[in-house]
Parts: sequence; C-alpha cells; structure tokens
Amino acid sequence: MTAAAYPDAVLFDLLTALLDSWSSWNRAAGSDAAGRAWRAAYLRLTYGCGRYVPYEQLVREAAAQVGLPESAANALEADWLNLTPWPGALDALRALAPHCKLAVVTNCSTRLGSQAAALLPVQWDAIVTAEEAGVYKPDPQPYRLALDKLGVEPGRAAFVAGSSYDMFGTAAVGLRTYWHNHIGLPPVDGAPAPEIEAASLDRLEPWLAGFGGDRRH
Repeated sequence: MTAAAYPDAVLFDLLTALLDSWSSWNRAAGSDAAGRAWRAAYLRLTYGCGRYVPYEQLVREAAAQVGLPESAANALEADWLNLTPWPGALDALRALAPHCKLAVVTNCSTRLGSQAAALLPVQWDAIVTAEEAGVYKPDPQPYRLALDKLGVEPGRAAFVAGSSYDMFGTAAVGLRTYWHNHIGLPPVDGAPAPEIEAASLDRLEPWLAGFGGDRRH
C-alpha cells in the first residue's frame, strides 16, 4: 500500500468552513431570509474593501444596507460564543492533527477570531485574522502570513474554504483548495474552481492523505 502523504499544513476558513455562523446571523436578523441578505451584504463589503476596516463596523454597515437595526449587530456579537461546529468538523480536525500543522485564516477582528477559534478544542499552530494581516481575504496577504508563521511553502499546504471568494486568494498564493460548501452557495462570478467542492467535510481527510510528495520534517 502507498503510504499516506499529508501536506505539512492545512489552513482553514473559520466562520464558514468550520463553524456554523450562518445560524447566528439568521437568529440575529430575525429570519433566515434576512440573515442571508445581511450576510451577503457583509461579504460584499468585506471582500471588496481591501485594507482592514474594523470587522464590527462592516457588520453594522451591512445591516444598515439591508434595512436591519443596529441591534441586529449587537445580537450577533452577543451570540458569538454560541457558534457551533459543522457536523464532521471536529472529527476532521482530530484526524488531521497528528499529521499536519493546523491554522485558521479568518476575516474578522483579532478579538472575535480568537474567541471563535477557541470554541474548537484544537491546538492551533497559527491563527491569522484580517485585523492582524491588515487586509481582508481574498487579498493574498492573510494566507501568506499564516504560511510564514507556520514555516510552510504554499505547495506543501492546503486550504479549506467556506466561501468561493477564498478561491481568488488561494489561487493567487498557490494553495490547493477544498471548498466546504455546506449550504450550497453558487460560486461567485469568476472564482477559480477548487480542487474539491463538497457539502460536508467527509472527503477532506482522504484527499489530504493522498496529497503527495515526501514529507518535510
């Protein structure tokens, strides 16, 4: 049998690929439809603004754009520590931990990113937020900062995306990408295709086990 050949590191989007933040946005907005409209407006602001603008500010601006009161943003933050992992997320992380460095690259403030990452019982090797990087994904800088912290080259790492916006950045950096498209979002126009798109994380560990190449120690 061929020995498993995991990458040196796996980087994860946090709030969409690993944690179900959609339910929190929907609760704060008062309905699924309002929550999705709010989240879509936020994504457009976040991925379009480039240089870091406080995450909490963008959340409030997006709420105003779709006619939600400021209390919705307050409710979202109050619910932050109730974010829950998607089914299979913890199993996938535990399966990978003996083989790969694990990192988070997330589009939020350092305060909220650290709190959300701590909800997953994992020893993270790096947590990179947009605030720390000074720019939002899909700018290449947050991904590169995580790789620099890990001491891993892009070709020896993989990324698990929660949004097709991420593929613009991972393609620019050279990260092979698994899109965990749990809620079945259509890809953003022009987004490069991931290597795998799946509604669950079931295929992640087998894909990474066959990543290929000799391990660097």
